[in-house]
Amino acid sequence: MNKSRPAPDIWLLIPILSLLAIGMVMVYSAGSVLGFRNYGDSFYFVKRQLLFAGFGLVAMYITANTEYRVWKGFAKAGLIVCFILLVMVLIPGIGVVRGGARSWLGISSFGIQPSEFMKMGMILFLANWLGREDYDISSFTRGLLPPLALIGSAFALIMLQPDLGTGTVMVGATLMMVYTAGAQIKHLVSLGIAGAVGFAGLIATAPYRLQRITAFLDPWSDPLGAGYQIIQSLYAIGPGGLGGLGLGMSRQKYSYVPEPQTDFIFSILAEELGFIGGLAVLTLFLILIWRGMKVAMSLPDRFGSYLAVGIVCMVAVQVIINIGVVIGLMPVTGITLPLISYGGSSLTLMLTALGILLNLSRYVR
Repeated sequence: MNKSRPAPDIWLLIPILSLLAIGMVMVYSAGSVLGFRNYGDSFYFVKRQLLFAGFGLVAMYITANTEYRVWKGFAKAGLIVCFILLVMVLIPGIGVVRGGARSWLGISSFGIQPSEFMKMGMILFLANWLGREDYDISSFTRGLLPPLALIGSAFALIMLQPDLGTGTVMVGATLMMVYTAGAQIKHLVSLGIAGAVGFAGLIATAPYRLQRITAFLDPWSDPLGAGYQIIQSLYAIGPGGLGGLGLGMSRQKYSYVPEPQTDFIFSILAEELGFIGGLAVLTLFLILIWRGMKVAMSLPDRFGSYLAVGIVCMVAVQVIINIGVVIGLMPVTGITLPLISYGGSSLTLMLTALGILLNLSRYVR
């Protein structure tokens, strides 16, 4: 524990706690109907979310008061554990299937998502690896390919579940770290083209992914099938108008928007709180990202800078994808809105990671 350093950046702490509080209110509002229908308890989801938030806040307090350099010693072991968990989740009888994906380890309704752990495990490992003084990432074969091969291996395991959303967030955040570390643009562009071809192959080999692409381009071509989610999401956002229908007054949460407490919670928020409420949430995320990047640019060592970049980009990419899906700018993929959506593993690990970012803010020059 570090008590001698200045307090964490208050402009980081305020949006984190504000978004968490908004999330609690919206998880209750968006999930109350589904909770009562499926479990006979309107408070089912919010009670569990409060439990996970409590664990997360304790973890955030610990990481915010633990010197960030301590995590260097856990980087390698942590990544190995994450890979082991990703393999375990694929084993029938061990991995739990939910929502068509074998993404969970656990018993009954309690479980963890190893892919969520991999996001932070990969960020921590790469921050330590890329931050070495003797590491030269400008070399294609010796510098750039090794971390990309590692990222690709983790992505492949995540896609076997399959979990395209979480895999995309991990790849997006870690590629930003690689770019920040000084990778040559020509190398990244050539690999990006190859990656786009591979991504197209992933879509073409899975009919449900192809359906999501066609539904994204024209949801009305299949309004009761692949286009259903985005149509119902837009039906929620549209009537919200400027000020919303009022907290708790959503109509689309009555079994119209699928999983309103998780992936599509922003559509319920926009319906109940309107453009003003949605803008307030986006502003809080922008403040968090701005202050996080300011921290990354002001740290005295490369490990700390890359670690901050990875955490901030993890949040940013996840926000962009989630809201892009909800408003119809991206194909549907299952991913939560950080600090807002219901989800135990994602919320606890996000608060833990943000605690590390808060600790990093104590060391700015």
